[in-house]
Amino acid sequence: MTDSAANGIPDKPALEGLEQKWNAKWDQQGTFHFDRDAAKAKGVYSIDTPPPTASGSLHIGHVFSYTHTDVIARYQRAQGKEVFYPMGWDDNGLPTERRVQNYYGVRCDPSLPYTPDFVPPFEGGDGKSVKAADQQPISRRNFIELCERLTKEDEKQFEQLWRSVGLSVDWNQTYRTIGDESITASQRAFLRNVARGEAYQADAPTLWDVTFRTAVAQAELEDRERDGAYHSLAFHGTGAHDGEDVIIETTRPELLPACVALVAHPDDERYQKLFGTTVRTPLFGVEVPVLAHRLAQPDKGSGIAMICTFGDVTDVVWWRELHLPNRTIIGQDGRVIDLSPEWITDEQGREAFAQLVGKTVFSAQKAVVAALQESGEMLGAPKPIKHPVKFFEKGDRPLEIVSTRQWYISNGAGDEKLRATLKERGNELEWHPAFMHVRYDNWVDGLNGDWLVSRQRYFGVPIPVWYPIDAEGVTDYEHPIVPDESQLPVDPSSQAPAGFDESQRGQAGGFVGEVDVLDTWATSSLTPQLAGGWERDPELWDLVAPYDLRPQAQDIIRTWLFSTLLRSELEDHRLPWSHTTISGFIVDPDRKKMSKSKGNVVTPLSLLEQFSSDAVRYWAAAYKLGTDAAFDPQNPKQIKVGRRLAIKILNAAKFVLAFGQASQGTQATNPLDISLLATLAEVVEQSTKAFDAYDHARALEVTESFFWTFCDDYIEIVKERAYGAAGDAERDSALVTLQTALEVLLRLFAPFIVYATEEVYSWTHDESIHRQPWPTAAEVLAPAARPAEPADAAGDDIDEGGVFAAVSDALITFRRAKTEAKVKMRTPIVTATLHGPADRIQQVALALDDLRSVAKAEQIVLAEDGEQFTVSDVEFGSLDQ
Repeated sequence: MTDSAANGIPDKPALEGLEQKWNAKWDQQGTFHFDRDAAKAKGVYSIDTPPPTASGSLHIGHVFSYTHTDVIARYQRAQGKEVFYPMGWDDNGLPTERRVQNYYGVRCDPSLPYTPDFVPPFEGGDGKSVKAADQQPISRRNFIELCERLTKEDEKQFEQLWRSVGLSVDWNQTYRTIGDESITASQRAFLRNVARGEAYQADAPTLWDVTFRTAVAQAELEDRERDGAYHSLAFHGTGAHDGEDVIIETTRPELLPACVALVAHPDDERYQKLFGTTVRTPLFGVEVPVLAHRLAQPDKGSGIAMICTFGDVTDVVWWRELHLPNRTIIGQDGRVIDLSPEWITDEQGREAFAQLVGKTVFSAQKAVVAALQESGEMLGAPKPIKHPVKFFEKGDRPLEIVSTRQWYISNGAGDEKLRATLKERGNELEWHPAFMHVRYDNWVDGLNGDWLVSRQRYFGVPIPVWYPIDAEGVTDYEHPIVPDESQLPVDPSSQAPAGFDESQRGQAGGFVGEVDVLDTWATSSLTPQLAGGWERDPELWDLVAPYDLRPQAQDIIRTWLFSTLLRSELEDHRLPWSHTTISGFIVDPDRKKMSKSKGNVVTPLSLLEQFSSDAVRYWAAAYKLGTDAAFDPQNPKQIKVGRRLAIKILNAAKFVLAFGQASQGTQATNPLDISLLATLAEVVEQSTKAFDAYDHARALEVTESFFWTFCDDYIEIVKERAYGAAGDAERDSALVTLQTALEVLLRLFAPFIVYATEEVYSWTHDESIHRQPWPTAAEVLAPAARPAEPADAAGDDIDEGGVFAAVSDALITFRRAKTEAKVKMRTPIVTATLHGPADRIQQVALALDDLRSVAKAEQIVLAEDGEQFTVSDVEFGSLDQ
């Protein structure tokens, strides 16, 4: 420690106000600034930080996982690395659009003209009381402007919260997924995918959200348990089986008009005679074949199912593999299409279909069931069930499957060589914790379709293509017009391609611009490139890529981690990072995952203000990676423990520093002091080993455990000697040990308790603790001078490293004796006998004077005659003496 204090020691150290004080100084001093010149000399530790979705507010789960990343960043900085720790904002996509609709009471109508100086009907309201139909329609440009305005405001608040949590982010290294640089990078990567044949268009069955009117990718699905019913329907045999009915059970009778076949398992003996024949559909009278396929389930329902286009993803597989016709009847709005189906030739069937046109899926089902009951083709009443139904993860209504033209990127689903490469990349990646790796493998093994990357939305990265229109006015989707990379970013909906002008938009011989945008994951999958200056800042890219770390949540392994790894493989044929850390979830007291959709999230601001940021960081860091944390906002026990620890650091440091400084060049000569430093050296080694294994919770645990023993035992044991009662040499030995231990403990705690440690360090130093090197065992042991060999009656060596532990245990024994005698701790002891194992008694003998002092004992007789420490023959003195 330096002789002069930078700020002085306050009379009453407190946590309150430390966040504002030190955040301002860190900004002013550039404490966490990424220095390129230093990076070239020292090496880089680069982090692909998750960009939070800038729509709404951050919750306690964000603080939990981002703290895990920050402690790693601070440790790597202390290890001498120049840490590249950026922050991005994921501000494009459906969540933002939905928030803007609710917040301002508007909806986008691309057919409307732009309104300059538009004022939305609401400003700051939640908009939830306004039905979607009552939201004011506005132009696409006006809508995007509102998205820009709201996300920028959200991002300011997010940054302020992250600063108050103490994230050591370089706030000069930020990006937005909708900014020009991000759009350019995203469009560039997509065009290169197109050029290499990895991105392509297809007209195919597509999972569709009827509320948002957009396609949905496999990775964005979730199953939700919903009420349903089995309906038993009679299909009518034809030909040799005329007059025989085939009974099927279905949960979707409304799709009867879209039925293209019946299917049973090829080994199901019940239906062998029907394979190769046809049946007529009830109500609509359409003749369809009876086919065999391995995916049919003999034990489900009646064992034979109807194939409709399309009821679920299995229908799509059957349709594709059995080469069946496409008879889609559900439109993109979730209603039955008025298409006068030519496959329904029966007059009564055509009338029945006409009654369904324009109805929602729900209403169409009611109408079909009523008609089937009237015709007698439904057997019995519907049988209620609960079953999993596929939803878009952010949607409110079950998904439909409709046929649309979409853009895809190859992901290995149909390319076994690519799939195998992606599996190998997963094996090369260091997973923390290791058991999360299986989730990645399961996802890659289960891929059943390429990555659908086009979305029918507005606020996103435009797909950078146009399509030519031939002389007859037919759009040619097979030969898209693409821009040169030098022209990026582009918006085909408002810009003409090279060689054309706006007057040719939509005209024969002209062009049309793609109006779809890229899936937000198609941009987020490029976060290493967005933050690292790919193709924009080659020097920075070469410094930081491939990155060292990707931290993230477990539920987006299938989306963010996989898609980033895929894009890196397609572009660079390498891993985007060498390590990934996966945080657990925050669950409520009922063990349910906290999420906005469940309405059980806790916002962190009040906790940070009430208990301090250090306390909240301690709570988060106490949990291992991959471990779920139960959190009760009514009784945040662990946060309270963290606050107590942070306050103890302030007060213990003040107490230690009040002893004064040791003489220059002093070494620890007392066996107890040497033992304390040896114990601390082991703590440093254990903490370092834990951090190197990405086990921050273990590093915190071993440090905290030693700290409390240091405060409760060592300081108490040596304080009389530190005050000078035992002479100058003994005092200096205690002081150099106290000061060494304090400084090392501050640096061990610094990644976790960031404000209290900085505050204490500033009392005696001018520089930041967060730019100090990580302690080493050699550094801790440097002040320890090995004394001459102690006399030992038995002639055996004494384990001097165990002196501190032995004296601590002996002290506990004396405290217990006073408690059992129901006397106060400051009651003096005239005499007492300490019994224990020979080796431990010999260790105590090396620090007997300190033990006598702290136990307030005039005489302690040592007896080598027990298996553990006990005290006998205790004679207490009077407190009045």
